[in-house]
Amino acid sequence: MRDVAIIEAPSVLGLRPTGVEGLPEALLGAGLAEGLGAVRAGRVEPPAYDPERDPDTGVLNPGGIAGYSVALADAVTAVLDDGRFPLVLGGDCSVLLGNLLALRRRDRHGLLFLDGHTDFYQPSAEPAGEAASMELALATGRGPRVLADLEGRGPLVRDEDVVALGFRDAEESASYGMQPLPPALHAMDLVTVRALGAAEAARRAVEMLTGTGYWIHLDVDVLDDTAMPAVDYRLPGGLTWQELEAVLRTALSDDGAVGLDVAIFNPRLDPDGSIAERLTECLVRSFDGQG
Repeated sequence: MRDVAIIEAPSVLGLRPTGVEGLPEALLGAGLAEGLGAVRAGRVEPPAYDPERDPDTGVLNPGGIAGYSVALADAVTAVLDDGRFPLVLGGDCSVLLGNLLALRRRDRHGLLFLDGHTDFYQPSAEPAGEAASMELALATGRGPRVLADLEGRGPLVRDEDVVALGFRDAEESASYGMQPLPPALHAMDLVTVRALGAAEAARRAVEMLTGTGYWIHLDVDVLDDTAMPAVDYRLPGGLTWQELEAVLRTALSDDGAVGLDVAIFNPRLDPDGSIAERLTECLVRSFDGQG
């Protein structure tokens, strides 16, 4: 197994304080660190949440997210410098920006984007101004400069170095007027993943990313809604637990994988803790390669 270091990143600056800030405690309470033999590498606390949409950018908390991304990047950098594998527990999906900033400071990397949504909104199309619906666009350099050009290093990842896998929001995003995914970005929606088989789809994704090294972003709403109802924006369909494990095992078994974040699980919607336990089991099995 990898030498994993867990960073807690309980930011909801890109969403709302709905409960996803409790993700780190829920998974750690379910035994994630022990199951992975991981060390605890600290907690990056977010600044105060501002519920008012910024009039200049149309985004909630743009300055707070920018500052938080730098602080999180510093924490991820420290883990990488120690030769460990960072596992970042969000929080909402905007934590991806800090993770990718840490990699961008070093060199060029790729991104395996596992999410039920493509999160490629522009501020004018995002109904609430939530950066958690824009992070892939921001990471590829699209959007307000305060977030799309962190430290003057934007884009954090090139279009051709991204594989978005497992999304199923095409109808919904079109209805809101989300900008289209760029042609150079590798898109493998849920239908494609099912046609190929989860393991084969992941193998092809890794082949596209091999050579640069890559970060893995896991929004748990990539899972089937019946398996993972503990999310704020539910969408019918999705991967089974077995399919997600197959994708993660394939991605994590390649030497190109350099880090992973987990986002959006809301423990307030899991009152008995059973989903947290199943998610923890999925992650542990994926890291140790057990089928």
